[in-house]
Amino acid sequence: MSNIVQGKPEYYSVGILTVSDTCSQDSTKDRSGPVLKTLFAETSQLKKPFYVVKTKIVKDDTFEVQKSVKDWCDVENLDLVVTTGGTGFGVRDVTPEAVQPLFEKTCSGITYAMIKASLEKTEFAALSRPVCGIRGNTIILTVPGSPKGARENVQAILNILPHAIDLVRGESGENVHAQLRVESHECVHHDHKHGDKHQYSSTSLFGPVSQRQRKSPYPMITVAEAVNIVAEHSNILSPIKVPVDENLIGMVLAEDVVARQPVPGYRASILDGYSVIANDGPGVYPVIGVSIANTSHLSTNKLQPGQIARITTGGPVPPGATAVVMVEDTTLVRASEDGLQEESVEIHVQVSDGANIREIGSDTSIGTIVARKGELFSAVGGEIGVLASVGVKEVCVYRRPVFGVLSTGNEVIDHKSTSELKYGQIFDSNRPTLLAIAKATGFEVKDFGIVSDDAKELEKRLKEALTQVDVLVSTGGVSMGELDLFKPTLQQSLGATIHFGRVKMKPGKPTTFATLPGTAGAPEKLIFGLPGNPASATVTFYLFVLPALRKLAGYENWNSPILQAELMDKISLDPRPEYHRAVISFDHSKGKFMATSTGHQISSRMLSLRNCNSLLKLPERTDQCKELDKGSVVDVILIGKLNKTLQPSLKSKM
Repeated sequence: MSNIVQGKPEYYSVGILTVSDTCSQDSTKDRSGPVLKTLFAETSQLKKPFYVVKTKIVKDDTFEVQKSVKDWCDVENLDLVVTTGGTGFGVRDVTPEAVQPLFEKTCSGITYAMIKASLEKTEFAALSRPVCGIRGNTIILTVPGSPKGARENVQAILNILPHAIDLVRGESGENVHAQLRVESHECVHHDHKHGDKHQYSSTSLFGPVSQRQRKSPYPMITVAEAVNIVAEHSNILSPIKVPVDENLIGMVLAEDVVARQPVPGYRASILDGYSVIANDGPGVYPVIGVSIANTSHLSTNKLQPGQIARITTGGPVPPGATAVVMVEDTTLVRASEDGLQEESVEIHVQVSDGANIREIGSDTSIGTIVARKGELFSAVGGEIGVLASVGVKEVCVYRRPVFGVLSTGNEVIDHKSTSELKYGQIFDSNRPTLLAIAKATGFEVKDFGIVSDDAKELEKRLKEALTQVDVLVSTGGVSMGELDLFKPTLQQSLGATIHFGRVKMKPGKPTTFATLPGTAGAPEKLIFGLPGNPASATVTFYLFVLPALRKLAGYENWNSPILQAELMDKISLDPRPEYHRAVISFDHSKGKFMATSTGHQISSRMLSLRNCNSLLKLPERTDQCKELDKGSVVDVILIGKLNKTLQPSLKSKM
């Protein structure tokens, strides 16, 4: 792909090389490559942006690294080659040794800038070995393999790279200086205390409407890139100690748990019958006692040969007994004069030693690991029951995040209001929907009500909410209207970092994600600005917010499950990838999942969410593919319970 227009480059061409044994075997495990691609995509609105034209994954092998880098420098003539991974102290970390012999010049200043930026965030950056150099007309960077480290390293020198590349290409660099002067008026640079974050500012909060931006300053990124960015900032919250009770449901263990008591803690009968000495065999025996599953009825007398004792299920086996015979294999021979007690019973069967007895610790012995770190306490209750059975009183779990819900808009009225709607007003359906999702998923949520389209009021409510929650979810005010104040308020009043402000998807294009540093060592706050249209808000909550909440809570699998289903309707495609609301059911006759559209999918139509349990992941429309026929198989994100039976008439009811 050429980057020349009328003899001048229109962008800086970039190649990203992921170096990892693991990722070379499973490309889905590569997180650093997509993070870097997203970072360069954020420069798309510049006069001369960076554009990733080559990506590749190779194993930690000197020859493979050198071959790829040489090809991109000597044959593809890329402006910038970035390798991620293999820069540590590990035995297989060979990237610096592979790349350095290719340099014609070294760039020690860029290397120093990357190391310095990383050391300001963590002392462990000293264990990274980045190098930078020039080969021909190409600059080569090596950065760490962690997504966070890779992004931080490139961000540290991103502003100077255009100038560096121009100089390597034989230009004077004057155009870069001019561009940087312009950008200094358009970009927000946070102080060093919060880390050097480069972001593009929204329209001034208090400027005249005539000066508002006519195009969004935020690059359009893919859903996958947005998910990666959110995941990168959704770090597991600190562990806490909690009692073993029903409140554990939905929490994740932060450490292994071992049994403190054996189960059972005594020799227990499996069934109702008689404790016997197995060697006695069949015959008639006197009943000398009773053992019931109750401490007040324990028999402490040792059973002697020729004796038996009545016992109930779960009752302690008396000393001397070696087996239990079930009551069905016996006959009463003689009862007491009052007829209330058994005096002698005939045993009809031969049993072996240990028959029908649960020995001490046979289920669980002391010290056995009964629950492992990372295990989720499900609503089934089995995990809690196991801990209770072995005497565990409290456990260490990851703290579950608290999130807040906020609606914005002058036209939005609380749905519980008894007043008649005026022309131009709408009932708020977003907060009730998101609060319902919170209840269903078990996360603690705080309702911060509705805020009018007023910058000062919005700032006040956001600050109030952010002191009480880990994650804040607002709906509305994220598009390009003169009263869409969410983004500029975050930037200009709160000093938040906006990581993305547009996503290539339908519905939900203006979805916004930002972070705000925590105070006194607390984790950073996650802030989601979801669109105001109800279907958009609900879909983007399931795609971005719910996975973040799960990841913060320690879930190993934080994304919603994905199935494949066959379409029962023909569906037209959109220019953007679409998350189409649908109902999926399992058709036992066909042995497959079937998907039924919920009808018209306009983003304001809440009816498209009624009975919805899934989102169809539909590709963007192309000249070659403008619709999907009935019977096509698509990926489906499951967001609700599966229906047991098909509902082919659902669409007609909408």
